[in-house]
Amino acid sequence: MDLKDIQNLIKFVAKSGASEVKLETDDVKITIKTGGDDKGETTTYVQQIPVGTPVAQAPVAPQTVATTQAAPAEAEANSKYITIKSPIIGTLYRKPSPDKPLFVEVGQTIAEGDVLCIIEAMKLFNEIESEVSGKIVKILVDDASPVEFDQPLFLVDPS
Repeated sequence: MDLKDIQNLIKFVAKSGASEVKLETDDVKITIKTGGDDKGETTTYVQQIPVGTPVAQAPVAPQTVATTQAAPAEAEANSKYITIKSPIIGTLYRKPSPDKPLFVEVGQTIAEGDVLCIIEAMKLFNEIESEVSGKIVKILVDDASPVEFDQPLFLVDPS
């Protein structure tokens, strides 16, 4: 099972409304748990354990994705912008390496297909490319920060 399959599974489970899904293949065991409260917040827990690997006896804290509703004034101000979101869980890097310049900066014009950042997930470095053309208005995540699936990363003005 590759990273794309896992991403698609997470999206499917989030949209389906299921509270828990367990999937076990020859080499991977995945458990996805979702739950919410009456404030409109949703929490998704994803835990992946390679089968055949000894599991520690201590409890393991699952990674958590928490999305909250933004303030109405801020949401209205950002409504004219396109939000580029993280397609995967991992660590975001804004540079290809520590001694290289940043991929993009605020005010920079980008084209479709330009690399915006790299997200490291499971020891793989995934280039995140822009799906839109426009101007970077805001960068929402710091360099070397952990990011969650579907977390907003950049605001782009398409005009």
